[in-house]
Amino acid sequence: MVVLKEITRENLDEVLALSVAEHQESYVSTTAASLAQAYVYRDTAFPFAVYVDDKPVGFIMLGYYESRKQYTLWKFLIDKEQQGKGYGKEALKQGITYLTEQFGAKEIYTGVSLENETAKGLYKSVGFVETGLVEDGMEELRLEC
Repeated sequence: MVVLKEITRENLDEVLALSVAEHQESYVSTTAASLAQAYVYRDTAFPFAVYVDDKPVGFIMLGYYESRKQYTLWKFLIDKEQQGKGYGKEALKQGITYLTEQFGAKEIYTGVSLENETAKGLYKSVGFVETGLVEDGMEELRLEC
């Protein structure tokens, strides 16, 4: 069963060890870089470890983009050894539930690299749709909750 868990002293090293395949590295920030951003934006960033049983398999960071007044799927990765098992889709669903239950989010936005068809397909599978906006090589997607 996939669950989102707080990142603590006890699991930090395991979360920092998560990584994607080499060909995916240009699409996603490392967990270390993401956690640094979460620290700086701690009032509006919500990072979680993705667990299956007692094993961390991924990382998700949700947020609130103040200047646009939008809730976001900010960072997301499933470890290279755990991809293709359905964990990503479950983690996304739980992230969506978190934003809707904790903050009453009506819409959630994310961006995906134009070349990253795998991620785009995953996001679409949980209900995200293209908005038509493309900036800095990223396509914006929106989910109506």
